Amino acid sequence: MTQKKSSFQDIRDTVMARIQSRHWPPGSLLPTEVELAEEFGCARATVNRALRELADQGVVDRKRKSGTRVNAAPVKQAVFEIAVVRQSVEEMNAAYRYSLVKRTVITAPAWLRARIGVKDEAQVLHLNCMHYADNRPFQFEERWINIAAVPDVIDVDLSETGPNEWLLSQVPFSNAELTSTAIAAGETLSEFLDVPQGAPLFQMERTTWFQGTPVTFVRMTFHQGYQMRTRY
Repeated sequence: MTQKKSSFQDIRDTVMARIQSRHWPPGSLLPTEVELAEEFGCARATVNRALRELADQGVVDRKRKSGTRVNAAPVKQAVFEIAVVRQSVEEMNAAYRYSLVKRTVITAPAWLRARIGVKDEAQVLHLNCMHYADNRPFQFEERWINIAAVPDVIDVDLSETGPNEWLLSQVPFSNAELTSTAIAAGETLSEFLDVPQGAPLFQMERTTWFQGTPVTFVRMTFHQGYQMRTRY
């Protein structure tokens, strides 16, 4: 029987349990990411995600070339991080695939202008994208990008790299707003996420601004069974 690969949650919780049991006492140096990946039978990226979460919680301190060390006095931190979809899928030990479904330049509709504050007659790039994990639907992404804020996006080929990943590598953000909603699948989501119409789905909407200028509004709808976990 093939052994199930450990998820980043499994690794995070195991590392936390070892720290709490004083297997790794305060101040001790943890094994390297390579060593932990070998122990848990997973990709190094999965270990990295687990340790990053523990660092965000203030449990460990991570320094380049110095490794990961258990904090003597853990400090809680609140951090907002926009995840790269590809990395999220790969950290699940799944194969990632991306598809650009639709790309059009339109005048921002009234609801979008009211929602994020773009000017009348503002031009936006409207994108529909699909993200897959092991060839199964993972996320349907519908995004609007303010061309005035990101003029280079017009010339970028987004057929290979998704807008989520490209924007994070090119454009900083200073403010963000995130909304989570439970919805019922309509005709479009039913088709793309391969679920019956009316099926319950988890949807997130996110707006980002840079120094008061709206950059992008995105609506992300996830496959059934998707979980989002937050710790403080």
